[in-house]
Amino acid sequence: MDDPLVYLNGQLTPLSEARIPVLDRGFIFGDGIYEVIPVYKRKMFRAEQHLARLFRSLDAISIANPHTKPEWLALIQTIMDAHPADDQMVYLQITRGVAKRAHAFPANVTPTVFIMTNPIVLPSDAVRAKGVACVSLEDKRWLHCEIKSSSLLGNVLAAQYAAEHDATESIQFRDGFLTEASSSNVWIVKGGKLMGPPKTNLILEGIRYALLQELCAANGIVFEARNITRAEVFAADEVLLSSATKEVLPVVSIDGQPIGAGVPGPMYKKLYAAYQAAKAA
Repeated sequence: MDDPLVYLNGQLTPLSEARIPVLDRGFIFGDGIYEVIPVYKRKMFRAEQHLARLFRSLDAISIANPHTKPEWLALIQTIMDAHPADDQMVYLQITRGVAKRAHAFPANVTPTVFIMTNPIVLPSDAVRAKGVACVSLEDKRWLHCEIKSSSLLGNVLAAQYAAEHDATESIQFRDGFLTEASSSNVWIVKGGKLMGPPKTNLILEGIRYALLQELCAANGIVFEARNITRAEVFAADEVLLSSATKEVLPVVSIDGQPIGAGVPGPMYKKLYAAYQAAKAA
């Protein structure tokens, strides 16, 4: 679909015709929040959790939520219905709105609301069978990574670093401890246990964070959230990425060093199968 319909401030319009004023604070300051919801067979996946995170992020930066949950769901459904793909990736962005350029929050400003969708692009079977390479990077982002802010320059630079090194992701460390990748949560496996960093301000709590906890509980897998050292990552039996577009993806090398046996491992295969079952439920 070359020019899909999008929603912008109460109107449905072709994407090519959507416009915002140059003084929108999302454009000027990155003063906004976004969310991404996967859709499988025209059904939103974990929409409740995605909207809850959206609402938390809006509250965290004091943007008044412009819609109720039923209104959000109806708007998303309208955009989904207008797109021919059965499997989609819905993108929502809310900025503080349009105002004279000044750093402090303006008074009496109306938030800008934008919604679009595209076909979801997932890793191919060939990529999954081989696994992916990553690089490591010192995490130099700000200290409110728990907010799903549209101010993503730190993540963009980390993603570019990975691209320049022919890697899928940059796996980041702060003060020697694992945080996350540029657009994924990161997990390690050791001795049959799945481990990830604790949910703090240093990572964005991916919706798959709780999902993987649920899948572990349902499949008899021990799960532990704790601080993980750089040495533990490189010595792991397996390293996994999770995100809406990656679902669960095996990492087979970091900085050119093999992880475990250097091939996708049994924990990945078990969790990926469980993930697919959750999508179909």
